[in-house]
Amino acid sequence: MDIKREHKINFWFLIAAVIGVLLIQNLLTRPPDVKVIPYSEFLTLAKSGGVADLRIDQDRITGRFTKPPAKTPATFETNRVEPALAATLEKTGISFAATPGPTLLERALGWVLPIFLFAFIWLFLIRRMSGESGVGGMMSIGKSRAKIYVEKDIKVTFADVAGVDEAKAELQEVVDFLRNPKEYGRLGARVPKGILLVGPPGTGKTLLARAVAGEAGVTFFSISGSEFVEMFVGVGAARVRDLFEQARRQAPAIVFIDELDALGRARGGIFTGGGHDEKEQTLNQLLTELDGFDSSTGVVLLAATNRPEILDAALLRAGRFDRQVLVDRPDRKGRIAILTIHAKRITLAPDVSIEQVAALTPGFTGADLANLVNEAALLATRRRADAVTLEDFNQAIERIVAGLEKRNRLLNPHERDIVAHHETGHALVAMALPGADPVQKISIIPRGIAALGYTIQRPLEDRYLMDRRELFQRMTVLLAGRAAESLVFDEVSTGAADDFVKATEIARSMVLRYGMVPELGLVAYETDSGSAWLGGASATDLRPRRYGEQTADAIDAAVRDILDTAFEAARLILRQNRALLDEVADDLLRRETLAAADLQLIAARVIRPAALPFLPAPDQPSAAAAASVTTIG
Repeated sequence: MDIKREHKINFWFLIAAVIGVLLIQNLLTRPPDVKVIPYSEFLTLAKSGGVADLRIDQDRITGRFTKPPAKTPATFETNRVEPALAATLEKTGISFAATPGPTLLERALGWVLPIFLFAFIWLFLIRRMSGESGVGGMMSIGKSRAKIYVEKDIKVTFADVAGVDEAKAELQEVVDFLRNPKEYGRLGARVPKGILLVGPPGTGKTLLARAVAGEAGVTFFSISGSEFVEMFVGVGAARVRDLFEQARRQAPAIVFIDELDALGRARGGIFTGGGHDEKEQTLNQLLTELDGFDSSTGVVLLAATNRPEILDAALLRAGRFDRQVLVDRPDRKGRIAILTIHAKRITLAPDVSIEQVAALTPGFTGADLANLVNEAALLATRRRADAVTLEDFNQAIERIVAGLEKRNRLLNPHERDIVAHHETGHALVAMALPGADPVQKISIIPRGIAALGYTIQRPLEDRYLMDRRELFQRMTVLLAGRAAESLVFDEVSTGAADDFVKATEIARSMVLRYGMVPELGLVAYETDSGSAWLGGASATDLRPRRYGEQTADAIDAAVRDILDTAFEAARLILRQNRALLDEVADDLLRRETLAAADLQLIAARVIRPAALPFLPAPDQPSAAAAASVTTIG
């Protein structure tokens, strides 16, 4: 690089020197103080003896005035005119002069400048094609597009990452190795060649990788897996080679590949579209590089994905990605730590408790919590408050979960009546079920794209297991809206469509995956693809069915029985609370929103049924609970 820069300096210096020499030569060949006169005036002066010491060349005459006028140079210069033409023009008495020809400088620039212009355009195009200008080109198609962050550019440390303490502890070994590889390997241990960060979107995988580079103070190469693959075959493999060559030259370094699933998808899949061979070649080159480089040289490979189930098995074997680190959604303690970091950037009211906000956000990722704090600050700014209050956080949570309020979406009175009874049915059934999540708010103000009303339930604690009773309770609450419509109105509406989808998914999971239907046995008819817990869509619909028609009929019947049981339980609760259902719905129509304080008074009046189809008798232990304890043991 230094040699190329030196050549460029010499080349432009040569151009400047040539132009300077021509300018100096032009100044030296031309007298410094000369008066240019027309040729007709020269003829008049010559006849009267007003000129002397003439020097005549082919195009120009120079000489001296015998009696120069006042404030006029003593020398003159004129351009010659053809003698015959001059004689003719002299008879007319018209003043005439010849146009001077080009000077030496003008002649030189006439042929030098086009050459320089052509050379400049040629150099510019070559630089564009070779990628030296930083924008890439055809000559740089095999170059890696990794963004290189040096130590001064990485300001993120482990102090900026919260809620993933286990992942930070796993990666601390990498930091220690990069800081002092000799001391770390004194017992013969080696740092893992590759570390795969696995977790749902928004949990901080990229932030964690940057924190590792910031803690270690080494060069950080960051690139997305999709940037390796182009329309030209072999380009991706060339970029992989170039990336690792750059990393070796600048070791110790960290190579971070985000969205690894775009590059490392399993080979030989069912669907093979265009570019499939190119992706396989790129993956093969990555596998070769992982086998070829020595981790003792100070190069560590980090990668992140939220779809580990589709990665190639050869990529995940020991010796390539030796370690997989789960970066999961934070628990309540982690959410408190994350909110504490983001709350430092805003002005909080004195009565705002971070612990209370964390309790309201189960299931939120780190990105969700950052967005929550920002939305709360925007709401407080919009109402011109001096600080962000807890009510701002509550409204921000509703905006994130349910969508933006649509107060200009006007419903006719009959539709508002249906929505009010629908949401009231959800709330009353949730209040009547033992152990159900408490209802925090119900509203008939439309939100988002299609929500005409909503009911918010917030769990009191983080849950990781659910038994059969809890799943039935969830389905019962979901179907309570349709149950309320069927009791109050002659017809049912389309408002329960989303509730049906969620309830049916729970029922199918109970039958196909959880083994909660004794008639079908302890058989997993479908397996979890792994993407559901990472926040993605299930891929089981693409797999061939592994059971017969008779079993399929039994499965459909079991799903219908579960949903019918939950629906009848919701109708039973609402029939017993029919008067309260109409009263709360009328109140909701007037006020549009009922908050937690109002709902606590309503919950005290709800009649709870003595028995439900899915609950055990009061004097018998829960079979599902006993099974859960046995499984854990």
